Amino acid sequence: MSQNKNALIRYKTIDKCLQNRYRAWTLDDLIEMCSDALYEFEGRETSISKRTIQMDIQMMRSEKLGYNAPIEVYDKKYYRYEDEEFTITDIPLTETDINVLTETVSMLKQFKDFSLFNDVSDILQRLEDKIYAEKSHTQPVIHLDKNENLKGLHFLDQLYQAIFKKVVLKITYKSFTSRDENTFLFHAFILKEFNNRWFLVGRKRKTAPISNLALDRIIALDYDFQTPYIEEDFDAEKFYKNVVGVTVNSGLQPRKIELWIDRTNAPYVLTKPLHQTQRLIKTNDDGSVIIHLLLIVNYEMERLLLGFGNGLEVISPENLRNRMKGILEKSLERYNVKLQQKE
Repeated sequence: MSQNKNALIRYKTIDKCLQNRYRAWTLDDLIEMCSDALYEFEGRETSISKRTIQMDIQMMRSEKLGYNAPIEVYDKKYYRYEDEEFTITDIPLTETDINVLTETVSMLKQFKDFSLFNDVSDILQRLEDKIYAEKSHTQPVIHLDKNENLKGLHFLDQLYQAIFKKVVLKITYKSFTSRDENTFLFHAFILKEFNNRWFLVGRKRKTAPISNLALDRIIALDYDFQTPYIEEDFDAEKFYKNVVGVTVNSGLQPRKIELWIDRTNAPYVLTKPLHQTQRLIKTNDDGSVIIHLLLIVNYEMERLLLGFGNGLEVISPENLRNRMKGILEKSLERYNVKLQQKE
């Protein structure tokens, strides 16, 4: 058990003792009660020194934890609260507490589609009521990017439960490139969010490569309790280590990608790296930079690079450079055609 947890248990135990006005509490009494409380939590004897309890009392008296406990000593050896109604469990919320709770409630509510949060919905409601009572009209200062109109979000909880309970899914799916719906079995390993979209990651069968399904392309969802679930120790951190987004092109190895970034975009790229593998290679006299990435080329990475427009140039590898050049040339051609038609 952490030292912080131990300290909190001691504070609560001392508080409970000092609320009991029908007994006189010596330092030895408080040590004994704290030792008993820690034994209940840890299941083993814990040695507590007089110095520790004395420091606890000083901490409770101070403003550091917001307690300001009115602990007094009488008859030169007994401890009690000067205010008979005082307890550290009834401390009013500070402005900082209210702000933190406001943002926490706001963030937790983003996950309302998961049933595992149903048990805390009442707690969230009470927190919101408490926050409003303490500080009316408080607005969150953190705004999370979200899209309530995304399709497929209602499948989140079913998919989560299937993964948790290791049940094979029967999915009816229609990709953007397919004309018809397709129904198949799927062994789901994780749910992954990227760029404000949710994806289901797993295998169609044991010999199939790991693939991802966009939740907004799922038409229908059912379970197959007859087919054995594929037991696999899927390591998401390792699997997505060298990719941007969710698409991992099987068979390809990570490659060193060298990029030139202009002086305008350089500060943004340096303070918010394009990927965890990013390394600064050179800072040029004009303020531009050269960086390296170690990535498997995929669709999401190409979109990321194209988003910089003329502020970024792919130096290598040659095939990626040529692909970017081709895409930009076609874009320019489209603009020119539209301009000519208008004229």
